[in-house]
Amino acid sequence: MGRSELSSVDAVLLRLDEHQYLADRGLATSIFLAAELERPLLLEGDAGVGKTEVAKVIAAATGAELIRLQCYEGIDVSQALYEWNYTRQLLHLRTAEATGIAADAAADDLEDELFTDRFLIRRPLLQAIDHRSDVPPVLLIDEVDRADDEFEAFLLEALSDYSVTVPELGAFRAEQPPMVIITSNRTRDVHDALKRRALYHWVEHPDFEREVQIIERKAPKVPAALARQVASATGQFRDMGMYKPPGIAETLDWANALHLLAETTLTAESVDATLGTLLKYREDQERARRAGIESVIEIALGA
Repeated sequence: MGRSELSSVDAVLLRLDEHQYLADRGLATSIFLAAELERPLLLEGDAGVGKTEVAKVIAAATGAELIRLQCYEGIDVSQALYEWNYTRQLLHLRTAEATGIAADAAADDLEDELFTDRFLIRRPLLQAIDHRSDVPPVLLIDEVDRADDEFEAFLLEALSDYSVTVPELGAFRAEQPPMVIITSNRTRDVHDALKRRALYHWVEHPDFEREVQIIERKAPKVPAALARQVASATGQFRDMGMYKPPGIAETLDWANALHLLAETTLTAESVDATLGTLLKYREDQERARRAGIESVIEIALGA
């Protein structure tokens, strides 16, 4: 296994489909090119469209390890790259003192022992670059838009040649670079330099037919007619300009909730009662009700 599983656009579509991910041809093309060119792939789109799932499915399809770097406000280099295991270092010093080794050893030699590989804690970026596997890992840098500009600059430098330096140990360089998937919900613009380094794809919400297929795959107990109605109604709600448009996970939750309530078709009562599984903000629910749930259902029943 490995990147040979992604040897063409059609092969990517097939592998993703085998792992229950229904991608469009544009996304499959971007994945193929990223694998062939050994370039990071930046996926932007609304929350819930399946960006993170892309990395998970690629890892499963290629037999690669998935290494995830979750970005957040305030993340710094040490949390992404490495840090020293201070607890083990202190224990090592105390052991040396207790056994008399510290008295016999030169201070510089004892200090050098503390900064060896055995005390190094590899964080996701170093794990991905200094991997020891035959199949290069998939490095998921998730929600990069939550990090600050300085952290983006660090990522850009590290991903330019897939090498990093630990001052005490020297440089680490990937003989086979990891496949890098970067995701952004676009809460802020990612820096142009990072976009130039990466290939780019905007991940749309699925169209009606693809969302029906997703429901049928992921929620097979839901009746076919109800699946089509749910997909239609969800699409209509998204078009209302919601503060938080429902993602695929919310669609599946809603379909499963309706099925568990023994509903076989949408009704005003069932939609109103379960709207919280689809729309997670009170303002969005009020907007849906003001727009008219009955009219949404009427269109959905004809889907």
